[in-house]
Amino acid sequence: MTKAMRIHKTGGPEVMQWEDVELPAPAKGEARIRHTAVGLNFVDTYQRSGLYPFPLPMTIGSEGAGIVEAVGPEVNEVKVGDRVAYGNAPPGAYAEARNIPAHRLVTLPAGISDQQAASMMLKGLTTWYLLRMTYPVKKGETVLFHAAAGGVGLIFGQWAKHIGATVIGTVGSADKAKLAKAHGYDHIINYREQNFVDELKKLAPGGVPVVYDGVGKDTWEGSLNCLQPRGLMVSFGNASGAVPPVNLGILSTKGSLYVTRPTLATHVAKRDDLVRGANELFDVVSKGIVKIEVNQTYPLKDAAQAHRDLESRKTTGSTVFTV
Repeated sequence: MTKAMRIHKTGGPEVMQWEDVELPAPAKGEARIRHTAVGLNFVDTYQRSGLYPFPLPMTIGSEGAGIVEAVGPEVNEVKVGDRVAYGNAPPGAYAEARNIPAHRLVTLPAGISDQQAASMMLKGLTTWYLLRMTYPVKKGETVLFHAAAGGVGLIFGQWAKHIGATVIGTVGSADKAKLAKAHGYDHIINYREQNFVDELKKLAPGGVPVVYDGVGKDTWEGSLNCLQPRGLMVSFGNASGAVPPVNLGILSTKGSLYVTRPTLATHVAKRDDLVRGANELFDVVSKGIVKIEVNQTYPLKDAAQAHRDLESRKTTGSTVFTV
Protein backbone atom coordinates (compact mmCIF):
# COMPACT_ATOMS: atom_id res chain seq x y z
CA MET A 1 0.00 0.00 0.00
CA THR A 2 1.00 3.61 -0.53
CA LYS A 3 -0.59 7.01 -0.04
CA ALA A 4 -1.68 8.90 -3.15
CA MET A 5 -3.74 11.94 -4.12
CA ARG A 6 -6.67 10.49 -6.07
CA ILE A 7 -9.55 12.01 -8.03
CA HIS A 8 -12.80 10.13 -8.58
CA LYS A 9 -14.42 12.94 -10.55
CA THR A 10 -13.03 15.93 -12.39
CA GLY A 11 -13.46 19.46 -11.11
CA GLY A 12 -11.80 22.00 -8.83
CA PRO A 13 -9.02 21.39 -6.31
CA GLU A 14 -11.54 20.02 -3.83
CA VAL A 15 -11.94 16.79 -5.85
CA MET A 16 -8.48 15.57 -4.81
CA GLN A 17 -8.46 13.04 -1.96
CA TRP A 18 -5.48 11.68 0.02
CA GLU A 19 -6.06 7.93 0.06
CA ASP A 20 -4.49 4.53 0.59
CA VAL A 21 -3.77 2.86 -2.75
CA GLU A 22 -2.60 -0.67 -3.43
CA LEU A 23 0.73 -0.77 -5.24
CA PRO A 24 1.49 -4.07 -7.01
CA ALA A 25 4.93 -5.35 -7.89
CA PRO A 26 6.45 -3.68 -10.98
CA ALA A 27 5.31 -5.32 -14.21
CA LYS A 28 7.48 -6.10 -17.23
CA GLY A 29 9.40 -2.97 -18.23
CA GLU A 30 8.43 -1.06 -15.07
CA ALA A 31 10.36 0.28 -12.09
CA ARG A 32 9.02 1.24 -8.68
CA ILE A 33 10.16 4.66 -7.51
CA ARG A 34 9.87 5.91 -3.94
CA HIS A 35 9.35 9.63 -4.37
CA THR A 36 11.40 12.14 -2.45
CA ALA A 37 9.93 15.14 -4.32
CA VAL A 38 7.11 15.69 -6.80
CA GLY A 39 6.77 18.63 -9.20
CA LEU A 40 3.71 20.86 -9.59
CA ASN A 41 2.83 21.92 -13.14
CA PHE A 42 -0.09 23.69 -14.77
CA VAL A 43 -0.80 20.56 -16.81
CA ASP A 44 -1.75 18.89 -13.51
CA THR A 45 -4.73 21.22 -13.29
CA TYR A 46 -5.79 20.18 -16.79
CA GLN A 47 -5.75 16.54 -15.70
CA ARG A 48 -7.72 17.37 -12.54
CA SER A 49 -10.31 19.54 -14.29
CA GLY A 50 -10.93 17.12 -17.15
CA LEU A 51 -9.50 19.38 -19.87
CA TYR A 52 -7.13 16.50 -20.55
CA PRO A 53 -9.42 13.51 -19.95
CA PHE A 54 -8.20 10.25 -18.40
CA PRO A 55 -10.02 7.21 -17.04
CA LEU A 56 -11.14 7.66 -13.44
CA PRO A 57 -10.27 7.21 -10.66
CA MET A 58 -6.74 8.42 -11.24
CA THR A 59 -3.66 9.88 -9.60
CA ILE A 60 -2.53 13.02 -11.41
CA GLY A 61 0.97 14.43 -11.90
CA SER A 62 3.72 13.73 -14.42
CA GLU A 63 6.97 14.84 -12.74
CA GLY A 64 8.96 13.52 -9.81
CA ALA A 65 12.25 12.35 -8.38
CA GLY A 66 13.26 9.58 -5.98
CA ILE A 67 14.94 6.23 -5.52
CA VAL A 68 14.34 3.05 -7.49
CA GLU A 69 13.03 0.45 -5.02
CA ALA A 70 12.31 -2.45 -7.38
CA VAL A 71 12.35 -3.31 -11.07
CA GLY A 72 10.24 -5.67 -13.13
CA PRO A 73 11.40 -8.12 -15.76
CA GLU A 74 13.38 -6.83 -18.77
CA VAL A 75 14.36 -3.51 -17.23
CA ASN A 76 17.78 -2.35 -18.38
CA GLU A 77 17.50 1.43 -18.08
CA VAL A 78 17.79 1.69 -14.27
CA LYS A 79 18.63 -0.51 -11.26
CA VAL A 80 17.58 -0.68 -7.62
CA GLY A 81 19.15 2.14 -5.63
CA ASP A 82 19.49 4.56 -8.55
CA ARG A 83 18.51 8.15 -7.95
CA VAL A 84 16.19 9.00 -10.82
CA ALA A 85 13.73 11.56 -12.13
CA TYR A 86 11.11 11.93 -14.83
CA GLY A 87 9.20 14.74 -16.46
CA ASN A 88 7.12 13.03 -19.10
CA ALA A 89 5.38 9.92 -17.90
CA PRO A 90 1.87 8.55 -17.49
CA PRO A 91 0.00 10.40 -14.70
CA GLY A 92 0.60 9.10 -11.20
CA ALA A 93 3.23 11.33 -9.61
CA TYR A 94 1.06 12.55 -6.70
CA ALA A 95 1.93 9.49 -4.61
CA GLU A 96 4.48 8.37 -2.07
CA ALA A 97 5.53 5.61 -4.45
CA ARG A 98 4.52 4.45 -7.91
CA ASN A 99 5.32 2.05 -10.74
CA ILE A 100 6.45 3.71 -13.93
CA PRO A 101 7.75 2.61 -17.34
CA ALA A 102 11.50 2.44 -16.80
CA HIS A 103 12.29 3.94 -20.21
CA ARG A 104 10.77 7.23 -18.96
CA LEU A 105 13.32 7.52 -16.14
CA VAL A 106 16.71 9.22 -16.29
CA THR A 107 19.44 8.83 -13.68
CA LEU A 108 20.46 11.99 -11.85
CA PRO A 109 24.04 13.26 -11.78
CA ALA A 110 25.57 14.11 -8.41
CA GLY A 111 25.26 17.85 -8.97
CA ILE A 112 21.46 17.83 -9.30
CA SER A 113 19.37 17.60 -6.10
CA ASP A 114 16.11 15.68 -5.87
CA GLN A 115 14.10 18.87 -5.36
CA GLN A 116 15.82 20.52 -8.31
CA ALA A 117 15.06 17.51 -10.49
CA ALA A 118 11.41 17.32 -9.42
CA SER A 119 10.96 21.00 -10.14
CA MET A 120 12.73 21.12 -13.49
CA MET A 121 12.29 17.93 -15.47
CA LEU A 122 8.99 18.79 -17.16
CA LYS A 123 9.64 22.53 -17.28
CA GLY A 124 13.29 22.16 -18.24
CA LEU A 125 12.65 19.62 -20.97
CA THR A 126 9.81 21.82 -22.22
CA THR A 127 12.24 24.73 -22.43
CA TRP A 128 14.76 22.49 -24.19
CA TYR A 129 12.40 21.47 -26.98
CA LEU A 130 11.00 25.00 -27.38
CA LEU A 131 14.46 26.55 -27.66
CA ARG A 132 16.31 23.77 -29.44
CA MET A 133 13.72 22.00 -31.58
CA THR A 134 10.43 23.83 -32.14
CA TYR A 135 12.21 27.05 -33.07
CA PRO A 136 15.99 26.86 -32.64
CA VAL A 137 16.74 30.32 -31.28
CA LYS A 138 19.93 31.85 -32.64
CA LYS A 139 22.33 34.41 -31.27
CA GLY A 140 21.18 37.95 -32.06
CA GLU A 141 17.48 37.13 -32.45
CA THR A 142 14.74 38.83 -30.42
CA VAL A 143 11.99 36.58 -29.03
CA LEU A 144 8.85 37.05 -26.93
CA PHE A 145 7.88 34.73 -24.07
CA HIS A 146 4.62 35.04 -22.16
CA ALA A 147 4.41 34.33 -18.41
CA ALA A 148 8.10 35.05 -17.96
CA ALA A 149 7.98 34.55 -14.17
CA GLY A 150 6.50 31.06 -14.40
CA GLY A 151 8.40 27.82 -14.04
CA VAL A 152 9.16 27.42 -17.76
CA GLY A 153 9.61 31.16 -18.17
CA LEU A 154 12.41 31.50 -15.64
CA ILE A 155 14.34 28.63 -17.20
CA PHE A 156 13.68 29.93 -20.71
CA GLY A 157 14.96 33.44 -19.93
CA GLN A 158 18.29 32.18 -18.63
CA TRP A 159 18.85 29.62 -21.37
CA ALA A 160 17.86 31.94 -24.23
CA LYS A 161 20.08 34.69 -22.85
CA HIS A 162 22.99 32.23 -22.73
CA ILE A 163 22.41 31.45 -26.41
CA GLY A 164 22.71 35.17 -27.12
CA ALA A 165 19.12 36.15 -27.83
CA THR A 166 17.40 39.33 -26.76
CA VAL A 167 14.55 38.09 -24.59
CA ILE A 168 11.31 40.00 -24.02
CA GLY A 169 8.92 38.67 -21.38
CA THR A 170 5.41 39.50 -20.20
CA VAL A 171 4.33 39.34 -16.55
CA GLY A 172 1.33 40.35 -14.45
CA SER A 173 2.90 42.23 -11.53
CA ALA A 174 5.84 44.39 -10.50
CA ASP A 175 7.24 41.61 -8.29
CA LYS A 176 7.10 39.14 -11.18
CA ALA A 177 8.81 41.72 -13.39
CA LYS A 178 11.75 41.89 -10.98
CA LEU A 179 11.94 38.12 -10.83
CA ALA A 180 11.96 37.73 -14.61
CA LYS A 181 14.52 40.50 -15.01
CA ALA A 182 16.83 38.63 -12.65
CA HIS A 183 16.53 35.51 -14.81
CA GLY A 184 17.81 36.68 -18.16
CA TYR A 185 15.05 38.82 -19.62
CA ASP A 186 16.26 41.99 -21.32
CA HIS A 187 12.86 43.68 -21.39
CA ILE A 188 9.74 43.12 -19.28
CA ILE A 189 6.19 44.12 -20.20
CA ASN A 190 3.59 44.22 -17.42
CA TYR A 191 0.45 43.30 -19.34
CA ARG A 192 -1.80 44.52 -16.51
CA GLU A 193 -0.47 48.06 -16.91
CA GLN A 194 0.64 48.08 -20.56
CA ASN A 195 -0.60 46.87 -23.92
CA PHE A 196 1.96 44.17 -24.65
CA VAL A 197 1.56 44.49 -28.44
CA ASP A 198 2.25 48.24 -28.38
CA GLU A 199 5.22 47.79 -26.07
CA LEU A 200 6.64 44.95 -28.13
CA LYS A 201 6.48 47.05 -31.29
CA LYS A 202 8.53 49.74 -29.55
CA LEU A 203 11.21 47.19 -28.71
CA ALA A 204 11.04 45.30 -32.01
CA PRO A 205 9.38 47.56 -34.61
CA GLY A 206 9.27 44.87 -37.28
CA GLY A 207 7.95 42.23 -34.93
CA VAL A 208 9.68 39.11 -33.65
CA PRO A 209 10.35 35.84 -35.50
CA VAL A 210 8.75 33.73 -32.76
CA VAL A 211 6.34 34.08 -29.85
CA TYR A 212 6.27 31.40 -27.16
CA ASP A 213 2.81 31.41 -25.59
CA GLY A 214 1.76 29.16 -22.75
CA VAL A 215 -1.11 31.44 -21.70
CA GLY A 216 -3.58 30.62 -24.47
CA LYS A 217 -6.90 32.38 -24.96
CA ASP A 218 -6.04 35.76 -23.40
CA THR A 219 -2.84 36.35 -25.40
CA TRP A 220 -3.58 34.54 -28.68
CA GLU A 221 -4.64 37.45 -30.89
CA GLY A 222 -2.10 39.87 -29.46
CA SER A 223 0.67 37.34 -29.95
CA LEU A 224 -0.13 37.06 -33.66
CA ASN A 225 0.16 40.84 -33.88
CA CYS A 226 3.68 40.68 -32.42
CA LEU A 227 5.06 38.46 -35.18
CA GLN A 228 7.03 39.58 -38.19
CA PRO A 229 5.95 38.25 -41.59
CA ARG A 230 6.36 34.47 -41.76
CA GLY A 231 6.87 34.41 -38.01
CA LEU A 232 6.05 31.39 -35.86
CA MET A 233 3.41 31.32 -33.14
CA VAL A 234 4.27 28.58 -30.62
CA SER A 235 1.14 27.91 -28.56
CA PHE A 236 2.21 25.39 -25.93
CA GLY A 237 -0.23 25.91 -23.06
CA ASN A 238 -3.67 27.07 -21.94
CA ALA A 239 -3.18 28.85 -18.60
CA SER A 240 -6.00 31.30 -19.38
CA GLY A 241 -8.14 28.77 -21.23
CA ALA A 242 -8.00 27.02 -24.58
CA VAL A 243 -7.55 29.07 -27.76
CA PRO A 244 -10.95 29.29 -29.50
CA PRO A 245 -11.49 28.03 -33.05
CA VAL A 246 -9.31 29.96 -35.49
CA ASN A 247 -10.03 31.27 -38.98
CA LEU A 248 -6.85 30.27 -40.80
CA GLY A 249 -7.29 33.20 -43.15
CA ILE A 250 -6.12 35.46 -40.30
CA LEU A 251 -2.66 33.96 -40.65
CA SER A 252 -2.41 35.14 -44.24
CA THR A 253 -3.63 38.66 -43.54
CA LYS A 254 -1.11 39.07 -40.72
CA GLY A 255 1.86 38.07 -42.87
CA SER A 256 1.79 34.40 -43.88
CA LEU A 257 2.28 33.33 -40.28
CA TYR A 258 3.01 29.84 -39.03
CA VAL A 259 1.37 28.27 -35.97
CA THR A 260 2.30 25.15 -34.04
CA ARG A 261 0.86 23.46 -30.94
CA PRO A 262 3.75 21.29 -29.72
CA THR A 263 3.93 18.96 -26.73
CA LEU A 264 6.82 17.54 -24.79
CA ALA A 265 5.56 14.01 -25.34
CA THR A 266 6.21 14.18 -29.08
CA HIS A 267 9.74 15.47 -28.61
CA VAL A 268 10.84 12.82 -26.10
CA ALA A 269 8.85 9.86 -27.42
CA LYS A 270 12.13 8.14 -28.28
CA ARG A 271 14.33 7.36 -25.30
CA ASP A 272 17.41 8.65 -27.12
CA ASP A 273 15.76 12.07 -27.43
CA LEU A 274 14.70 12.01 -23.77
CA VAL A 275 18.22 11.24 -22.63
CA ARG A 276 19.73 13.83 -24.97
CA GLY A 277 17.35 16.53 -23.74
CA ALA A 278 17.90 15.61 -20.08
CA ASN A 279 21.69 15.67 -20.53
CA GLU A 280 21.57 19.11 -22.16
CA LEU A 281 19.37 20.33 -19.30
CA PHE A 282 21.64 18.82 -16.63
CA ASP A 283 24.64 20.42 -18.35
CA VAL A 284 23.34 24.00 -18.27
CA VAL A 285 22.10 23.57 -14.69
CA SER A 286 25.27 21.97 -13.34
CA LYS A 287 27.36 24.73 -14.95
CA GLY A 288 25.21 27.43 -13.34
CA ILE A 289 24.01 28.75 -16.69
CA VAL A 290 20.44 27.99 -15.63
CA LYS A 291 19.67 28.31 -11.93
CA ILE A 292 16.78 26.21 -10.65
CA GLU A 293 15.05 27.82 -7.70
CA VAL A 294 12.21 26.20 -5.81
CA ASN A 295 10.10 29.16 -4.72
CA GLN A 296 7.30 27.22 -3.02
CA THR A 297 7.02 23.85 -1.27
CA TYR A 298 3.92 22.08 0.02
CA PRO A 299 3.41 18.69 1.65
CA LEU A 300 1.94 16.40 -1.00
CA LYS A 301 -1.21 15.94 1.09
CA ASP A 302 -1.83 19.71 0.70
CA ALA A 303 -1.92 19.52 -3.10
CA ALA A 304 -5.38 21.13 -3.24
CA GLN A 305 -4.06 24.36 -1.72
CA ALA A 306 -1.10 24.32 -4.08
CA HIS A 307 -3.50 24.06 -7.04
CA ARG A 308 -5.54 27.00 -5.73
CA ASP A 309 -2.42 29.12 -5.42
CA LEU A 310 -1.17 28.10 -8.86
CA GLU A 311 -4.46 28.83 -10.62
CA SER A 312 -4.81 32.20 -8.91
CA ARG A 313 -1.27 33.05 -10.08
CA LYS A 314 0.08 33.44 -6.55
CA THR A 315 3.10 31.24 -7.28
CA THR A 316 6.31 32.12 -9.09
CA GLY A 317 8.89 29.86 -10.66
CA SER A 318 8.95 26.24 -9.55
CA THR A 319 6.85 24.55 -6.87
CA VAL A 320 7.67 21.18 -5.31
CA PHE A 321 5.69 18.78 -3.15
CA THR A 322 7.65 17.18 -0.34
CA VAL A 323 6.94 13.49 0.25
